[in-house]
Amino acid sequence: MSENTGFFSRLVSGLTKTRDNIVSGIDSVFHGFSKIDDEFYEELEEVLIMGDIGVYATDEILENLKEKIKEQKIKDPAACKELLISSIKEQMNPDPTAYDFENEKSVILVIGVNGVGKTTTIGKLAGKYHQQGKKVILAAADTFRAGATEQLKEWSNRSGAQLISANEGADPGSVVYDALQAAKSRNADVLICDTAGRLHNKKNLMDELGKINRIIEKEYEGIRKETFVVLDATTGQNALNQAKDFNDIANITGVILTKMDGTAKGGIAIAIESELNIPVKFIGVGESIDDLQKFDSDTFVEALFNTTGGNEDVNA
Repeated sequence: MSENTGFFSRLVSGLTKTRDNIVSGIDSVFHGFSKIDDEFYEELEEVLIMGDIGVYATDEILENLKEKIKEQKIKDPAACKELLISSIKEQMNPDPTAYDFENEKSVILVIGVNGVGKTTTIGKLAGKYHQQGKKVILAAADTFRAGATEQLKEWSNRSGAQLISANEGADPGSVVYDALQAAKSRNADVLICDTAGRLHNKKNLMDELGKINRIIEKEYEGIRKETFVVLDATTGQNALNQAKDFNDIANITGVILTKMDGTAKGGIAIAIESELNIPVKFIGVGESIDDLQKFDSDTFVEALFNTTGGNEDVNA
């Protein structure tokens, strides 16, 4: 419980810029209007869209809010805040099966463009699962980017995971093949594969991921497969576009949002869940392994609006 409490405090703190970007704007709308009319909704729409919640999610949130206001016959804009918070929560449908893969032998493919913190995220995931007593193997299948394997090797040492790698430029499929054999023979609980993220050449990436998927299906029948895309939250709508592009070429089962601390664009988590219907599974709000945590939409929205306490608790 203390770990979760500590993470909530860090999340509240990490979302400060996003809160300043979204919540202060929302509050000014609620307190700046004396009646609920079209102009009130237009101002609210602008605040939400500017907060990187996205056009689609904003439309859905406002429709939901209008229904609630009508049903409850609310006339005072200042009384709408809790309704808005619940409307935002309803845009982020938690999937009760989202983490079932953690209870099965699983292989996780991790994709993402360079610079989003993909390899670091893999290292943190490996560390988390190792701490839980799981046997973790890492596959350095991003053989395209110079230094990717060395970086992953550092993380395998830090996290206690085993590493399967090859020379730079080697066939990624062969690295995954070797890693699968190692996972089977060593009875590993989870195999995490770092893969190249060359979005500018979708055809190559699509072929590569297709080949890797075929190898997994052939070589390790019955293993649970997840495909996570790592996105940099500081890029806002660009992260949403990347998620769309990756989803076109791979069956994305989850999103990992990095760099949520220090960004004003944290609303992108709401946009991704609402628009793409892909769950955000983990978020990162700092550098340490403990700063990567499972994503809980209710907790996220509560931290964003800081509805459970004042700012004086943030640095406790």
